[in-house]
Amino acid sequence: MTARHHDEPAPSPLPDLAGRTLGGSVMAASDEFFAEKENLIKPEPPTHRPYTFAHRGQVYDGWETRRRRGPGPDRRPGAGDADWALVRLGVPGVLRTVVVDTAYFTGNFPPACTVQAAAADELATPEQLAAADWAEIVPRCPLTGDARHIFEVSDPHRYTHLRLLIHPDGGVARLRAHGEPVPDPRPLAGLSFDLAALENGGAVAACSDDYFGSPTNLLAPGLPRVMGEGWETRRRRDEGNDYVVVALAAAARLRLAEIDTRHFLGNAPGSAALRAARAPGAAAPPPGAWTELLPRTALLPDTRHRFRLPADAGELTHVRLDVYPDGGVARLRLLGEPTPDGRRGLALRWLNALPPGAFVRTAAAEWGLPAGEAAELAAARPFTRQPDRLPI
Repeated sequence: MTARHHDEPAPSPLPDLAGRTLGGSVMAASDEFFAEKENLIKPEPPTHRPYTFAHRGQVYDGWETRRRRGPGPDRRPGAGDADWALVRLGVPGVLRTVVVDTAYFTGNFPPACTVQAAAADELATPEQLAAADWAEIVPRCPLTGDARHIFEVSDPHRYTHLRLLIHPDGGVARLRAHGEPVPDPRPLAGLSFDLAALENGGAVAACSDDYFGSPTNLLAPGLPRVMGEGWETRRRRDEGNDYVVVALAAAARLRLAEIDTRHFLGNAPGSAALRAARAPGAAAPPPGAWTELLPRTALLPDTRHRFRLPADAGELTHVRLDVYPDGGVARLRLLGEPTPDGRRGLALRWLNALPPGAFVRTAAAEWGLPAGEAAELAAARPFTRQPDRLPI
């Protein structure tokens, strides 16, 4: 665990899969007497106004439970007592870093926390999740007040829900769950979709500058509410230009690009271009791998631009957005159809990332495999090709 002051830079370039921006939800909590559970996943940093009281006490920008009382003469809570909050990830995926931020909680922070994860139906209710298989991805660890606690996660499996336990009670400002999205390929079968979208498995592979806004914002769902929810670079004073490289969710043939400068008025790029490459498995293709997808084209401020892409561009895995010379872009959409190899890649990634129990349940429900046969398949992972018995 690493502890940092809450106003230090964010610990990970990976998206926050629990965040409200990606559709995360705090489904239930054992208690929220002093401050609401929904504050845990707000996208903005926590704030504080001292001596601001409501009818239940000082107002905190976080989740805060009442003081637990035990049965003994001094009513102290027991060693096993804990409050909990149940979070549905906005985008299921493999978690790499969990952040428990106790910003502004000083005399009322929990002494320790535990984080658990489950792979369940995304529409499961809190009552159904109570019986889920919960894996401990962050064992019980001490916390301090007014600090961002960063926990590295080594579990390689895809999860849909988190449960934050605080021992025995207290307040937490924010919970972040940074990781790599792993979409379920079944709803996408046979469809065209946005190959750049985070929720579908798109990712930022490289970026020249992110001084004012993260390039990950380009791939977020929905429309930005303000300029700060886009990607923005500092002002260039040289002859170069800024760029971002996107690794597509799967190898695909692209049909339509959308470059949205919404909310960027005096700081939109003057023009932009798109280049594409086919480099399976590469973090970012080498300089000579790129071909033109959209020639350098003038952009307007605060405008949604849509461009048909050439039909002969072929199978692509990466797209590079160049902006000239600098500025901000709110969203980048890249619509198309995965190739057969691309669809197989999506399926393999999902199958290999399922926890063993979730794999066995899925194999039984989807393909009618006996539990023993499904367990043998689960143990034989990672697959390098899709088994014939699993027709996704």
